[in-house]
Amino acid sequence: SCCRAAFDTGASTMAEAVPALEGGAAEKATSLKTGKKVSPKFILSDASSEAFCVRFSPDDQYLVASCGNGSMRVYNTSTGKQAFLLNAGTDKLPTTQVRWRPHQSLSKTKNVLISVSAEGLVQHWHITSGKCLHEIQEPENQLYCIDYVADGSQFATSGKDRTVKVYDEATKRLCGTLQGGDSISTPGHSNRVFSLRYHPQQKNVIVTGGWDNTVQFWDVRKGHAVRSIFGPHICGDAVDISSDGNVLLTGSWRIEKQLQLWDFRSEKLLENIPWRSGVSLSEPCMIYAAQFSKGPRSDMIVAGGSGANEAKLFDRSQSNMAFGTIMGMSRACYSVDFSTNGDMVAVSGGDGTVRVMNIHS
Repeated sequence: SCCRAAFDTGASTMAEAVPALEGGAAEKATSLKTGKKVSPKFILSDASSEAFCVRFSPDDQYLVASCGNGSMRVYNTSTGKQAFLLNAGTDKLPTTQVRWRPHQSLSKTKNVLISVSAEGLVQHWHITSGKCLHEIQEPENQLYCIDYVADGSQFATSGKDRTVKVYDEATKRLCGTLQGGDSISTPGHSNRVFSLRYHPQQKNVIVTGGWDNTVQFWDVRKGHAVRSIFGPHICGDAVDISSDGNVLLTGSWRIEKQLQLWDFRSEKLLENIPWRSGVSLSEPCMIYAAQFSKGPRSDMIVAGGSGANEAKLFDRSQSNMAFGTIMGMSRACYSVDFSTNGDMVAVSGGDGTVRVMNIHS
């Protein structure tokens, strides 16, 4: 049902952006049925290190990629050129995830992002000056995920030690450590946590997923998990909540039933979204990353992973039909992100390349 956008361009330098090509190796991926289509915008390559996380800034002006060598490359989304390089240097452990501080935040300083690392560091960065504004060390922990509450007043981290730590953004102080469960409906996590999301409306609700085949729902006021879903095997940034707060998306690192939608309130499975239509001989894709689009309707889904080393886009307004496939990655896709306005999508992974696509509707 859809042509595929295949990418094989070996961009040689960080700032070398390959503009959209029509036809040939970068043919437009379209689905006539959904009316949405994707076309290549930039290919941004620095093959020296994996790109573990990619995120658009709230105003879509910048795109940051955090890397296995600890550095964060910030690109200008209109030119595809690298604008800033943060945390460069040698002997640094991977920067595993980044989030931009929401513009709703009380602070007047813009262009601030927060990063977590495999050595348990939480760092605030001001991208335009390149300065690290603040640093928190979580001893004996490896951090894999971080998120801001919608108004930017708090952020939370999680990782190897299975707890969720909640911090105040203004003071950078630890507000509380969420751990374990209520011993009735859930015991909390029993293994590493790889994905963390604040609920878009309920600021005291955090959802996490990890290696233990559970998604945990945490209440910040109670200090522990209050309910859970058993099933999803989360190995990356693959838990998300729709903008209206009603639907939970999970992406599992397995060869079937990878992409699932759940009712947020009842925890019931709503739908398994098939990765391939009909009988397919193609290699399956095991999901590392999955996300809703950021508009009020959350009307698109993007997900990517390993095995097939690809990412796919789905149209929720057309029964979750796939309308684009991003191929040509030589290693796994680790991260996906929609722009705030929904007209771009970025994917990155083990080959160190960041691929940015235009979405046309």
